Amino acid sequence: MSAASSLRLPYAGRRALITGGLGFIGSNLARRLVELGARVTVVDSLIPEYGGNRRNLAGLAGRVRVHVADVRDWPRLPSLVRGQDYLFNLAGQTSHMDSMTDPQTDLDINGRAQLAILEACRAHNPGIRIVFASTRQIYGRPDYLPVDERHPLRPVDVNGINKLAGESYHLLYSRVHGLRSTALRLTNTIGPRMRVKDARQTFVGVWIRCLVEGRPFEVWGGEQRRDFTYVDDAVEAFLLAAARPEAVGEIFNLGGPRPVTLQRLAELLVELNHGGAFAVREFPADRKKIDIGDFYSDDRRIGRRLGWRPRTDLRTMLVRTLEYYRRELRHYV
Repeated sequence: MSAASSLRLPYAGRRALITGGLGFIGSNLARRLVELGARVTVVDSLIPEYGGNRRNLAGLAGRVRVHVADVRDWPRLPSLVRGQDYLFNLAGQTSHMDSMTDPQTDLDINGRAQLAILEACRAHNPGIRIVFASTRQIYGRPDYLPVDERHPLRPVDVNGINKLAGESYHLLYSRVHGLRSTALRLTNTIGPRMRVKDARQTFVGVWIRCLVEGRPFEVWGGEQRRDFTYVDDAVEAFLLAAARPEAVGEIFNLGGPRPVTLQRLAELLVELNHGGAFAVREFPADRKKIDIGDFYSDDRRIGRRLGWRPRTDLRTMLVRTLEYYRRELRHYV
């Protein structure tokens, strides 16, 4: 039995809570959990600057409970976590630039709120199983490639520092308080339902929006190498991590197919779109300060421990994403 096909048993009839559940990865995870027979509740603030979008759960009316709530509203957290079997903790502020211009808000969401969520679990549902969405950003500029989990942690922006704090809280509460937590360090995740109205979540979304609208886009630098994870593969990693006891207290990198330069990615998108144009530009000065250069992950550890691997090649993930936004763009801009 494959790792993916063995997931129905842990989730059928169980209760799963997803913070940030109207966002990109959270909504795709919610859809998969519904397919597996789980009883799904999502929490999302629906603040316009973040990734939540009700369209992301289109077609699931009556099958997913939706709470519009902010994880910074600490008094609401106990009632949300109580009675849940799983917590997929994806709520977060993702914009690196916003974290530099408004660091207090980033700290409130990615630091203080994470601690409050864990305290609510410790007090009101200590048996819950938790998977936290961490990020490659906590590594900073790589000393070596591919980056494995032993790499030093040196974030280059406020977002990375606060995400590292959030991850550390989850691991600490697992060690000290017995909360069964796992952290997944995500790289560039792309696919249907990602934010495309701006670059707060991923620059690829802006590129795809421009292509679908028939406008040129900009590639900054162009020679940086990156790896990309398709959202369905990321969802499988969350499900495996929550279902497997050997993942408790652990951290795992997620990765993707072979890395490509950003210029090659742009060329491939134009090719698959059967048209389009882009211009290579110098990095804006404010963004160059926090750029990490080349980055791609060593994801062999999660492969060895949980049997996960990225299954979707780059061309397929780009084709599927372009097709989705050709149909759905008006709901995302």
